[in-house]
Amino acid sequence: MVNGMNKNEAWDYAVGLVKVDDLEPTPEMKKLIEMEKQGEITKAEIHDRLCKHYRAKAG
Repeated sequence: MVNGMNKNEAWDYAVGLVKVDDLEPTPEMKKLIEMEKQGEITKAEIHDRLCKHYRAKAG
């Protein structure tokens, strides 16, 4: 729980912050979020996968 929020509420809040700027999470990010909500991966694994993905794109 984050400040009294469950995982779903916390992710909905985070995605809402992104949408305030008229942005939308990528399908890949949405998949990672769903996997974390289901307990299949951790937030640390999301971070690692995103870092790896963007390092590969930049390289």
